[in-house]
Amino acid sequence: MTAPEDAARADLLHYLQSARDALLWKLDGLSEYDVRRPMTPTGTNLLGLVKHAAGVELGYLGDTFGRPSGEPLPWLAEAAETNADMWATAEESRASVVALYRRAWAHADATIGALPLDTPGRVPWWPDGGDGVTLHHAVVRVIADTQRHAGHADILRELLDGTAGTAGTGTGLPSTDPAWWQAYRERLERAAREAGREP
Repeated sequence: MTAPEDAARADLLHYLQSARDALLWKLDGLSEYDVRRPMTPTGTNLLGLVKHAAGVELGYLGDTFGRPSGEPLPWLAEAAETNADMWATAEESRASVVALYRRAWAHADATIGALPLDTPGRVPWWPDGGDGVTLHHAVVRVIADTQRHAGHADILRELLDGTAGTAGTGTGLPSTDPAWWQAYRERLERAAREAGREP
């Protein structure tokens, strides 16, 4: 492996880990009910996002490159209920889902560390003939998927208890002052109403 490839690998791992951390942080301090609570008409919930992300990593950065993890994922079996990877049953503890996700990280990171980025793989659940990827492509795809779900988690957490940002300190936000946010929201509401008026 070359120095440029090592640098690219370090970048990929950095952004993948930051997305993982953001997704898991959104569970901190919430009750068992709130981490599982369906917050949208399609049932999106925080713990389900983590469970889904674990399966994505094990699939794209494990099975795709002939490196199965050995983790039992019955919710991804052909006979499984539709969308079973997007929520946790009452019997699946938060601790077990989080531990699975952390094991998925370790397995994915081992794949990324062991193989050149141009290593070809085959995505088993894609149609034949269009199922080829490189490790680089698969890692980018997993980063995009994890960041997307971390964004979903941002919104769900804000709806649950008002917590926002990438860490408990409101990192990434222009203010942590509730009065500033109230005034800002009111300004946006006025602009939306004005724009929505008939000419």
